[in-house]
Formats: sequence, structure tokens, C-alpha cells
Amino acid sequence: MATPSPRDRYREAYEAAAPREAEFESMSGLPYEPVYGPEDGEHPGQYPYTRGPYASMYRTKLWTMRMFAGFGTAEDTNQRFRAILAAGGDGLSTAFDLPTLMGRDSDDPHAAGEVGKCGVAVDTLADVEDLFAGIDLGAVSTSMTINSPAAVLLAMYVATAEKAGVERRRLSGTLQNDILKEYQAQKEFVFPPRPAMRLVENTVRFATAEMPRWHPISISGYHIREAGSTAAQELAFTLANGFAYVELARDAGLAVDDFAPRLSFFFNAHIDFFEEIAKYRAARRIWARWLHDRYGARDERSLRLRFHTQTAGVSLTAQQPEVNIARTAIEALAGVLGGTQSLHTNSMDEALALPTDKTARIALRTQQVIGHETGVAHVADPLGGSWFVEQLTDDIDAAAEALFAEIERKGAGSMLEGVYAGIDEGWFQGLIADAAFDFEKKVVDGRRVVVGVNRFTEGNDDEQPELLAITAEDEQRQVTRLAEVRARRNRDAVDAALARLEADAHAPDANLMPALLEAVHAYATEGEIMTTLAEVFGRHVERPVF
Repeated sequence: MATPSPRDRYREAYEAAAPREAEFESMSGLPYEPVYGPEDGEHPGQYPYTRGPYASMYRTKLWTMRMFAGFGTAEDTNQRFRAILAAGGDGLSTAFDLPTLMGRDSDDPHAAGEVGKCGVAVDTLADVEDLFAGIDLGAVSTSMTINSPAAVLLAMYVATAEKAGVERRRLSGTLQNDILKEYQAQKEFVFPPRPAMRLVENTVRFATAEMPRWHPISISGYHIREAGSTAAQELAFTLANGFAYVELARDAGLAVDDFAPRLSFFFNAHIDFFEEIAKYRAARRIWARWLHDRYGARDERSLRLRFHTQTAGVSLTAQQPEVNIARTAIEALAGVLGGTQSLHTNSMDEALALPTDKTARIALRTQQVIGHETGVAHVADPLGGSWFVEQLTDDIDAAAEALFAEIERKGAGSMLEGVYAGIDEGWFQGLIADAAFDFEKKVVDGRRVVVGVNRFTEGNDDEQPELLAITAEDEQRQVTRLAEVRARRNRDAVDAALARLEADAHAPDANLMPALLEAVHAYATEGEIMTTLAEVFGRHVERPVF
């Protein structure tokens, strides 16, 4: 019996999928095949997944159009969530304000002036209850962009769902929970790296056992790129962090195929169109190769890298903000042509403020135009076979492998220890800072054109669009809300829960999630919980890099 060709295996996998209702043809009526390429070449859904993780790709289901939202109080953001769902969004992505990201309550002196400014303020379970009021958490996929206090917010989300009658096993979504990139790029860390990684391991173990539809880590290159890295650095540092999390879970006794299928990734979609597409293709190939060859994964779900994409915030300009609509559309198209599984499109005014309802709707409509009008979703990996794209994919793959070799050397063969060493030495931070400086020099010198910034500045003096403002009164509303929750909760229950949390934190083998669930059910504040942990774990102070 003849061995099936790659094309035969592809056709079998494609036919097993159920295509969505669509006319898979050009505007002139020319039919589109689901994929193009040689009979014996790699096809989408086949190892090493360069061409896409699934055979049918968008012919079965478009990417999730997951709009990032969060501002002011939980009630404010709940209204925005409802507007996004009403406008056709099919996933929620929650942005938290800086005090929440740093594990501080809204009435903390360090929070003054920042409450609700860059996302929604969350202090207690009551805020999360308000945040998702009237939304069926068993029917919607939710992403939460939070890292140091990620385990606390996961506990609040689970508690909110269960109080609404939704079992934790039914919850679908993603917790960013990528603490390593905080030390490398975003700087929203609280604890030192090693105890912080214990919390990551605890959430992975908890989700693996009790939340089969939940992604406990979204390994994020987005913030690495926003800090100024190159595309190759974003790819390499992100995947190196992914390998570190694999080693962390494996060292804790978890089998790779038990947890790796629910690891997900989060990449930037920057403005260099073809480089971004090649980056995504190389990412899938590298992940599959390393998981198979180095970590022994055999489940296809472990080998398939799935990722969310967000268009580049750092590419947006305060000058001529309407031009940002074009930038976002081009970046979103790169994400789609690169095979993303979900996508957030930035709003045109985000270089100036949080988006308004109108600009957020335009950003969502941009995705809908790409998905329903352009025809690019009819064919998997439509740029596969392009001499340029294939060479660029190989080049980025090779550049990433060179950086992996240096990380592995630092860790004496361990990627986990190599990442720790690179953070301790400031190696990651230094390379990112150098790349950001080099790019800025090119902009200043005019070698890199940024429309409206260093060329084509006519129109820069035009009236700015109406912006969303978070006021001191909004901050006071949140502070008052927190005081009310504190006044009506059972203080003895809070003290008992925090005492249990502290005791479990002292026990290295204890999973902290049960104690965190008890604490949030008692309406302990995020600040109280994080302070309790900090008394055991300590607080991280970064060593400056020059």
C-alpha cells in the first residue's frame, strides 16, 4: 500500500473540518483552493507547522476578534465590554490599570493619579463581579493581561464565575501570567524571579487539573517588541521564555504533553509587513522543532504554536492620528497572513489616550473588513512559496537560534537557568535597549521615515480628536467603592484567609491557588494578598543596566 503524500494527508485533514458558510472565490468568481503548493511540500496543519497550525485555517473559523478594553471603574468597563460584544466582537480582553498590575490597591498612596488611567481598576472580588455583570462567562472567551498578580486575578475570575453558576471547567480564556518578560521589558514585577515563577507553576498545575479550556500562560513577545526589540529578538526571547516555562513545569513533575497543549503566545504585529509574516511562520517552526526534539512532546497539540496578535502600539503617532487607522490595518493584515488565532486592533487615538467607543468600533471594523471583504481568509498561508517570504522565514529562524545558543550557554544547558542568568545580568534588557536606541537614531537621522513625525508633517496642527478622559472624580469613585467593600466584609474571615496564605507561601510544595481562592472569596484586597506574599517572597529591585 502506497504511503500517502503530504497533499493526500492534508486533503484528509481538511475534509474532516467543517468549512464555514462563505463563497471561497474571487470577486470575479474564480474559485480558491484551500491551500497552494507542491504535492510533496509542507502543508498547513503538518509538522513543523510553518504554514499554519490547522489544515483548514480560516476556511473553518475566522480568528477570534478579541478587543482589548479596560478603563476607569469595573462598571465603566462592563459597558464597553457589552458594546464590543454587540458590535460583533467574539472575545474579551481585559486591560488593568497600573496599580492593579503592580499589586496595589486604589487607595494606596503609590496609586494616586493612576487609578483607572491605563485600564480598569480592580481591588476585590466585588470589582470582578461588576466587571462581568450580565455576561455569560461560560459562553465568552476572556483574556486577562496581567502578570505579577495573575494568580490573584485568576482566583477572582474563577470565584466570580462560580458565584454566577459557571463551573471552572467550563471557563475559556487566557491568563497572560508571563512574568519573565516583565523583568526583560515591561518592568511590572513585584517579587524576585524565582518565587514569582512558583506562582506561574502553581497556576499551570491548577489549570491543568481543573480548567481544561483555560490557557494558564500567554507567553508574550508583544511587550518585548514595544520596549524596542527587533523582530528576531522578540521571537527569540519569547520562545526562550516558553522553553523556560516548559522546563519549569517539567521539573515540577508535569508531563510535557499534559500542559503544553494549552500554552499560548502573544506577538506584536509591527509595521514591517513581510518581516512580521516571516516571524510568525518561523515561530511555529521553531516551537514544533524544540518541543519535539528537545522536550519529547509527541501530542500534535503540544507542537502547534497558537498565538494572539496585537497591532503595534509603539508604531502609532500622536501626530495626524487618523493615519494610525492605515497603520493598524496593514499590521492586522500581516497578522492574518501570518496565521494568527486571535487579533486585537489598536484604535487610532491610543497614542493620546484610551480609545473612545467610536475609535474602538473602527478598530474592530478594520478586522471585520479584512475577514469578510478582502478574501485573504479563503486560502491558508497565501504567501507560502514566495521566494522572499521563505528566505526571510529562514533568516529569522537562524537569528533566533543564535540567540538561543547564547541563552543555553548562560544556563549551562538549561534554558530556564539561562533566562534567569540573562535577567540577573541585564543581558536581555541591554540588547533591547540597544535595538531601541538604534531605531530611534534612524528616525532622528531621517533614515527611517515615520509619516507625520520626520516627514509629511502637513496637517500636524489640525484639531485633535475627542479623547476619553479618566478624571479625579473617577478615581474617587473607585476609592469610595473599596472603602465600602472593606466596611461590609467579615474581617475575621479575611485575617484567617491571609494567615493561611502566608503559611502556604512558607511551604515550598504547597499550591497557593486554594489559599488565594479562599482569600478572594473573603473579599481580601489585591494589595493585602500581594503584601502577604511579599512578606514571604520579598520584593524585586532591578539592577540598572548602562
